[in-house]
Amino acid sequence: MPVLAEDRLPLPHQPLRASWDPTAVPEGSRDRPEREAKKQSPLGRFVSTYGWRAYALPVLLVVTGLVAVDAFRGGGDSVAGVPGFGRLSDRSETTRIIGVPPPGSGKFAANLPTGAVPGGGPFTEIAAGTWHIVPGGTAQVGAGSEHVFSYTVEIEDGVDTSGFGGDTSVAQMVDATLANPKSWTHDSRFAFRRVDNGNPDFRISLTSRETTHKSCGFEIPIDSSCYNSDLDRVVLSEVRWVRGALSYEGDIGSYRQYQINHETGHAIGYHEHQPCDVDGGLAPVMMQQTFGTRNNDIATLDPTGVVPMDGKKCRFNPWPYPRD
Repeated sequence: MPVLAEDRLPLPHQPLRASWDPTAVPEGSRDRPEREAKKQSPLGRFVSTYGWRAYALPVLLVVTGLVAVDAFRGGGDSVAGVPGFGRLSDRSETTRIIGVPPPGSGKFAANLPTGAVPGGGPFTEIAAGTWHIVPGGTAQVGAGSEHVFSYTVEIEDGVDTSGFGGDTSVAQMVDATLANPKSWTHDSRFAFRRVDNGNPDFRISLTSRETTHKSCGFEIPIDSSCYNSDLDRVVLSEVRWVRGALSYEGDIGSYRQYQINHETGHAIGYHEHQPCDVDGGLAPVMMQQTFGTRNNDIATLDPTGVVPMDGKKCRFNPWPYPRD
């Protein structure tokens, strides 16, 4: 039986033929009843477009908001377990001296072995009671959306810094500490820049034992640093700069960072001291770690203070925003 031309299949090198009308219904297809299209709500369209992301996005927004609110309150990153540092006070609030041990009869020193000065290198007992500015300055570090703090680094006349690198080394330690992202510039409200003239917001001053006692108004003989708002001076005890604190287990570098961050924290408005909050966790930078990292030790100094006699002990920590 002869095969008609129109019944032949196309050869492999020949193109397949398609209907010229792309909207035509293929032959043999059955007519399907038209379904009424269901209109979607705006929320439905959003979900169908973004799938699982539509459910994840609101959760992320909530978590971000909680972290932002907590950081704004100055309480540290509670979500990540970072210790807080208390309420930010207005710098105009009357403070005078912050950071000193509480008033007492002097007998507390013997009862607080953790507050003793460790052994180590020599320090200056008595100096001139005046300071000289370390030359040099820095560019601004931090965003400073609310305040750009200017500071000088100063050394008391008569304090010999040659044993720990000289005046410039002290200034570099201060600059590097405040520029570290774990320090106060982690908060976008704050920025710092070092100057060597004019009227800075505060003066970071390495100071002899006797002048520290006079500037900080100590009434019990435990060496520590302080912030004196009448003088606009962060008073860094040279005794502690050289010897550190027992709670820092011989880590002098970390203790110096703690000195700088703790007293600068007072200068920028964190006036209140903090207790160890989580037993075994990192100590808040605004805890008086010079006297120890056990709440009971600090509560012994000031039984009516903010630190409870609850037995909690923290690990030393020099940073406002540490990475545990």
